[in-house]
Amino acid sequence: MNRNGYAAYQEKKTHTSPEFPYNTYLCTIPLDFCAVGMHWHEEVELIVIKKGEGAVSVDLTEYVVSAGDVVFVMSGQLHAIRQVGDSSMEYENILFQPELLRSGAQDLCWEQFIAPLLYARTPIFPVFRKNHRLLACIQDIGKLCSEQHRGYQVAVKGELFRILYLLTEESVRGTLAPRKHSDKLKIVLSHVETHYGQMLSIEEMAALCYYSKSYFMRFFRESMGMSFVSYLNDFRLAQAAAQLRTTNATILAIANACGFDNLSYFNRSFKKKYGVTPGGYRKFSSAG
Repeated sequence: MNRNGYAAYQEKKTHTSPEFPYNTYLCTIPLDFCAVGMHWHEEVELIVIKKGEGAVSVDLTEYVVSAGDVVFVMSGQLHAIRQVGDSSMEYENILFQPELLRSGAQDLCWEQFIAPLLYARTPIFPVFRKNHRLLACIQDIGKLCSEQHRGYQVAVKGELFRILYLLTEESVRGTLAPRKHSDKLKIVLSHVETHYGQMLSIEEMAALCYYSKSYFMRFFRESMGMSFVSYLNDFRLAQAAAQLRTTNATILAIANACGFDNLSYFNRSFKKKYGVTPGGYRKFSSAG
């Protein structure tokens, strides 16, 4: 898994193939990474907790989850994953494009039931606890993908439809959390992703949300667990690290491209985050 790509906010990475837009990833926190930052993507995602315990945030609400739990993330929903205390957590990501389950232009099931679920227009509680009926479907999908008999993709789609039927039943009892704040946060994260190399002020971010400066600072800290300045700095450093690994640009050019106009400050900040200077990081990455 491309860790930097996966932690980006609106992901540009394609998780699935065009001919069959379905895929799975197995991950462990903190072995693979300490956290998956707040992000969103077009794919629907099922997070299946295999071992241990951790925390998953969906649309700015955090849930502590453990082995046997399943988290359903609809297309476009903000979500994040982090370690809880010293606990580790192994989980499987199941991702698929909503269009995989669309039959045609005139499709009653798609219009009335499937699309509202997959695109977060139907109220539903996102966490399904251990021994929920969803697990049987997920286990069947795992077996199908492992054996890969001819036509297994048809059976996988069948199990996904079965999962959506179960979720449709759940939606009758669900409540939809307000999306105003998560939509505002998406605007900010997308703006940072596009303009991180430019000078970005808190006033500018607050104006994007039509918030006052003080309200925006409180809103962002409560949503992300850190100040906007800390978040922006961390994002810029992650982009700089990616450029150090994948380009031959000079360290000064990379610092400037990532929004650092002071090379000394960039070097200090980079070493604080990664434990090594930018030059040392590049050498270590090249050697690996």
